[in-house]
Amino acid sequence: MTDLYMLCEPTTFCGTIGKADIWLIRTYWDVEYPRPFLPNFKFVGGLHCKPAKPLPEAMEEFVQSSGDNGIVVFSLGSMVKNLTTDRGNQIATALGQIPQKVLWRYGGEKPETLSPNTRVYNWIPQNDLLGHPKTKAFITHGGTNGLYEAIYHGVPMVGVPLFGDQYNNIFQIKNKGAAVMVDFNTMTTEDLLDGLNSVINNSSYKESMMKLSRIHHDQPMRPLDTAVFWIEFVMRNKGAKHLRVQAHNLTWFQYHCLDVAAVLLAILSLVIVVCVKMANFCFRNCCKRTVARQKTE
Repeated sequence: MTDLYMLCEPTTFCGTIGKADIWLIRTYWDVEYPRPFLPNFKFVGGLHCKPAKPLPEAMEEFVQSSGDNGIVVFSLGSMVKNLTTDRGNQIATALGQIPQKVLWRYGGEKPETLSPNTRVYNWIPQNDLLGHPKTKAFITHGGTNGLYEAIYHGVPMVGVPLFGDQYNNIFQIKNKGAAVMVDFNTMTTEDLLDGLNSVINNSSYKESMMKLSRIHHDQPMRPLDTAVFWIEFVMRNKGAKHLRVQAHNLTWFQYHCLDVAAVLLAILSLVIVVCVKMANFCFRNCCKRTVARQKTE
C-alpha cells in the first residue's frame, strides 16, 4: 500500500525533472558560449542530423535547373502553416528577385506575387536539401532541428525568429558570423532581400558556417552515440546519483541560502547593537566628565 501511495502521490513538474540523473542537452559547444555546467549535463546537439539522401526525382530536376546559381531552402517550421496575404506576397516578392531557385515549405494559399523561381511545398526533405551541394542559403525560424541541420551541412542562414528560444538561437549564430537576423514583425521585402544577398554573396558567412560545421563534426563520438551511451550508462548503473547535484534535495530556504543569510544578519545586528551601546556609553561618560570639569572651574 505504501508503494502504491508513493506512485499515486501528486508531484510538480519541477519536482519530477529534479529527480533526473542525466540531462541530455540539445546543443553543443559549436553554438554555446563557454560557461560552467554540472557533470550530469551531456551535450548532444545535432543528434538527429545525418548525411543527405537523394531527393525525389521531380524535386531534383527543379534543383538541377538552378545551374550555378544554386538554391535557397525556406521553412518556418511545422507550427507555422500559413501567413497573412500581405506578408506572403511580401516574402514571395523578395524571393522572386534573387537568381537562385527557392524551395519554400508553406501550407497556406499561394501568394499572388509568387515567381517562377519559387516552388511551394506542403513538406520538404529539409535535411536532404540542406545537404545538397547546390544549396546556398537557408531561411529559417531558428528551431533547434533546422539550426543543427544547417550547421551539420555548413549552410549559412537568414534567421526570421518567431517565438520561444528561436531569437536566442539565431542571435547566437549571428554572433558567430554565420547568419543574418531579420525581424518578422517589421520585415520588408527589401530587408529579406538584403539578408539573402548578404548571406549568398558575402563569402564570410559561408566560411563562418563551415568553421562551425568542422567544430560540430570534430567530436570523439557522434551526438547520437553520446546520447545512447549515457542512457545505457544510467540503465547499467541503476542511476547516476554520483553525478547528480544535491541542490535538488535542499529546502527552498536552504537553496537560496536564507538560513546562512539569517545567521549573518543576526551577527551583523548583534555587532551593530554592541557598537551603538558602546558609543552611547562613551558619549555619556564624556558628557559627565565635561559637566564635572565645568563645575570645578
